[in-house]
Amino acid sequence: MAAECDWGGGAPMLSRREVLFLSAAAAAAGVGGRALPGLAAPLRYDLKAEKLTDGIWMVAGRQEAITRENGGAIANIAILDSKAGSIIIDTGPSRLFGEALAQLAGELTGKPVARVYNTHFHPDHVFGNQAFQRDKIAAPKGVIDGLTLNGSGFSDAMYFIAGDWMRGTDVITPGHVLEAQVEDFGDRRLRPLAMRGHTSSDLVLFDETSGFLFAGDLVFLDRAPTTPHADIERWRISLANLGGIPHRRLIPGHGPAEDNTRGLDQTRRWLETIPPLIRQAFDKGLDIAEATALPLPEWTSSIALARYEFERTVNHLYPRLEAETWPRVDGAAQ
Repeated sequence: MAAECDWGGGAPMLSRREVLFLSAAAAAAGVGGRALPGLAAPLRYDLKAEKLTDGIWMVAGRQEAITRENGGAIANIAILDSKAGSIIIDTGPSRLFGEALAQLAGELTGKPVARVYNTHFHPDHVFGNQAFQRDKIAAPKGVIDGLTLNGSGFSDAMYFIAGDWMRGTDVITPGHVLEAQVEDFGDRRLRPLAMRGHTSSDLVLFDETSGFLFAGDLVFLDRAPTTPHADIERWRISLANLGGIPHRRLIPGHGPAEDNTRGLDQTRRWLETIPPLIRQAFDKGLDIAEATALPLPEWTSSIALARYEFERTVNHLYPRLEAETWPRVDGAAQ
């Protein structure tokens, strides 16, 4: 998921417009121009592991935007035990988080790390990579390419938003290109499934042993989806494909793990409702400010950050709609 600030449209550095947006977001979150309590003291992530079943735990991310108070710990992280060692799915927002995660995995499994997966290139999921051996970190080539392209801009934004939590964090790309159809860890077999939609490359993992489906940010539950690198139609196709995979439990990138289709249904409903609403506003001639002020459907009232992500999505989609609809005044090709 894009960490909860505007990461831009894929450019590796932040534009002036994006820096201004981040400044406004920081002010709205109460982090601009004042010292926050406790930030002078050493920072530590107090990670709590929720046992989902024997040998599988989830560290739940907060259903919040990234702030200096939460240190960017907003994404779900999974830890799995196997004969070969511990398996970690996503590494969190910072070096400090990654180090705490590595320690927790060792405590839970009593084994070294056998594999780390990055489900996509957004920083709240991959900036903890630094705590692990690079050759143990695996992802599809598209995820690696996305992090290579965007990592510098993501890092600037994360340091700006999360502050001291990011101290010493460098962008580390995975050292292993994931191509295998199955990864066998002895008593646990994971099937990597390459998809896209939330970003240009999204990794889903199906654990054949437990029947658990780790969907990454293709699925959000009780938290509004983020869209800075989204291809909405491809995302809907990926959701349909996920719905066709028999599974015992689904672990979303954000939100609770459940043994039902609620995450798939809710994400699909958001994608079927919000982008068309924004398109209608554009077609009516509303400007961005007017579009962001539109009322949301009542059913979104129980979804965390619904208004916040709606406003972000307006800012993501309006420039695309303008590029698709309006001719360039210089006559150049779009």
